[in-house]
Amino acid sequence: MMNPQFSRSEIREAAEFISGKTTLVPRAGLILGSGLSDLVASIGQATRIPYASIPHFVPSTVEGHPGELVIGLLDDFPVLAMRGRAHMYEGYSPQQVTFPVRAMWGMSVKYLIITNAAGALNPAYRAGDLMLIGDHIGLPNMVGLNPLYGPNDPTIGPRFPDMSRVYDRELRGWAVEDGRRLNLPLHQGVYVMVSGPSFETPADLRFLRIIGADAVGMSTVPEATVAHHAGMRVLGISGISNALPAEPGAAALTHEEVLEAGQVIVSRMAPLIRSILRRLV
Repeated sequence: MMNPQFSRSEIREAAEFISGKTTLVPRAGLILGSGLSDLVASIGQATRIPYASIPHFVPSTVEGHPGELVIGLLDDFPVLAMRGRAHMYEGYSPQQVTFPVRAMWGMSVKYLIITNAAGALNPAYRAGDLMLIGDHIGLPNMVGLNPLYGPNDPTIGPRFPDMSRVYDRELRGWAVEDGRRLNLPLHQGVYVMVSGPSFETPADLRFLRIIGADAVGMSTVPEATVAHHAGMRVLGISGISNALPAEPGAAALTHEEVLEAGQVIVSRMAPLIRSILRRLV
């Protein structure tokens, strides 16, 4: 049985703790995935808060996920950035994984930009490309690992949220326009989440392609689900870290490769995110 939802008082406790560490009022949250945490290098007037010190946050144990909250200004826009995230494969419940998004909601953050490192399923994608998430397939959500499992607080969101428009249409439109202007290789596609931590078998990959996925990863869907449930406007961007092998005998994929690809992805993703944030001023 899944852990119960965090209470309104626990969300408030975390939100007030974070707000007490800064004079800024963040308007947008950023979740930075594997190898992408260096995006915070451009954040000015930064306040850094380790996850371990924040009430009800859980630490990330994965390389490439430093595990700290950074609050500051990105081109004069107040943001709250997560340097790394927790995953269910680390032994955490979906409710624990998504609690930082609940805390952002408690701080009245209106926009959430979620990034991840993902493997390409679409044969047209190459390592280093960006994929704008137009929709997702949440395999864990379908088998009882939905972060909304448990009692629902109707003051946060509805019991049965409509998931047909999780990723904000206007934000995606801006991303397409800005990507074109910045001459970035930006695809639009469907992201599928698997639980991990093992990478996919060749049969897994064939199945995921058949059901219509363009890229695969082990995160993002829980956070997007919770943010959308709470009425936050969500934008999802996958950094394509590798083209996944489809047949037995192909070169094995390693986490180190994912982190290395993150350096190329950051150089492309950072200007896109900053361009989108400038539209929100």
